[in-house]
Amino acid sequence: MSTTTLEKAPAVNGAAAFAPVHMPAYIAGRAVETGRTLEVRYPYDGTLTGTATLIGREHLDEAIQAALEGGKKPLSRFECSTILRKAAALLAERREEFARLITRETGLCMKESRYETGRSSDVLEFAAMEALRDDGQVFSCDISPMGKPRKIFTTRYPVNVIAAITPFNHPLNQVAHKLAPAIAAGAPTILKPSERTPLTALKFAALLYEAGLPGWMLSMFLGTLDEVINPMIEDERTEVVTFTGSVEIGKAISRRAGYKKLCLELGGNSPLIVLEDADLDLAAKLACEGSFRNSGQRCTAVKRILVQESILEAFTEKFVALAKTYKSGDPEAEDTVVGTVITEDSAKLLERRVHDAVKMGAKVLLGGNRQGALLEPTVIANVPRDAEMVFEESFGPLGPIVAIKDLDDAITYYNSGRFGLSSAIVTNNLEAAMRASKELKTGTTNVNEVPGYRLEHTPFGGVRDSGLGIKEGVVEAMKFFTHVKTFSLPW
Repeated sequence: MSTTTLEKAPAVNGAAAFAPVHMPAYIAGRAVETGRTLEVRYPYDGTLTGTATLIGREHLDEAIQAALEGGKKPLSRFECSTILRKAAALLAERREEFARLITRETGLCMKESRYETGRSSDVLEFAAMEALRDDGQVFSCDISPMGKPRKIFTTRYPVNVIAAITPFNHPLNQVAHKLAPAIAAGAPTILKPSERTPLTALKFAALLYEAGLPGWMLSMFLGTLDEVINPMIEDERTEVVTFTGSVEIGKAISRRAGYKKLCLELGGNSPLIVLEDADLDLAAKLACEGSFRNSGQRCTAVKRILVQESILEAFTEKFVALAKTYKSGDPEAEDTVVGTVITEDSAKLLERRVHDAVKMGAKVLLGGNRQGALLEPTVIANVPRDAEMVFEESFGPLGPIVAIKDLDDAITYYNSGRFGLSSAIVTNNLEAAMRASKELKTGTTNVNEVPGYRLEHTPFGGVRDSGLGIKEGVVEAMKFFTHVKTFSLPW
């Protein structure tokens, strides 16, 4: 199996300089070169991070056919688990190498990139455990007057082919969340990573092959919309389409996919609700972590901080003071906490939304300055509820503060919007916490924690414009990537 690895270039200012990488496409485990490539550039300074090969329609057909043929002799549970454990071990050995590449593709700081490799290891380890778990059920049939002395058994078998599409903001972990449960379930997958961050994904594919994954179980590639992406979604041989990304693209995929299983994990506009009885030091910490970690580029990031009027001034003072410690700058510097967003255009959009909110009466208390794709962690007070910054999902390091009267006001305000992915409430009132958990129309509500908190194997997903209610996370994804079959025997 051939792959291009990161090379060490001569040291610059005491640190190894980055040498651009090239990654081929992988079709059923075979490294493919076509002469057509896509460039990937470092968001911080525009230098070349690397190139990735683009495939054609004939390669897509080869990938799907190989998956169908290989699936005729599926892997055993033990084989799937062994592959995943080996992959986790290999990733642990190469954590720094992967982290450096993630930073060079995304502009995220090294702290975040290292954290992502750790999360990805968890995904692999959890999937390895779940691969060995049999969730089959047994039903007795003699519990009714019309029953018979029989038992009904359930078992699972993998879907034919999964078509997966992943986003840029977690170029390793999002890919792991598609592939690890698929491997654990024994389901072949074709995956198109984000064209913004394909190198990390393709490097991860090579690692999985090295761990023993048969070629037919995975193909990973880039290609054009008309030649590759739309056909992989539409092809009748793909039984599942799983997509993480924007609402608009997700809805377009749902119209194009046709009659097949569909999992959409779309955008979010997560609130952090801070009530008057909250621990304000905790609230300020959660607001900073939720707003600025990963440069604010998480679908579950805090996008709106809803603060009860009676504590608005006290909370804001603590929030601004802590936010000042979140240093932004060179993503490769060890003391940087907030790197860039994915492109300069993305940073310009966020900058414009800040300016628009100010025109509507908001006030910038911290940050707001932009240099290229680097936008400082920004705290904005008095944000109107109809400002684009909070009405739409703002994918960047913004901390907009919106005043609320009480919990009723917060719930009504959030539920009136179109998103429903995650939420959080900071309170010591159990009744208020339970009300928020029950009444917020969202896939997740966390109490005294950031909206995005979860474990890699727990159910995760949104409702309304944040998704179709189908859950991800290792356990739920394995269920989605399989069919349930029942059979009965005399008993």
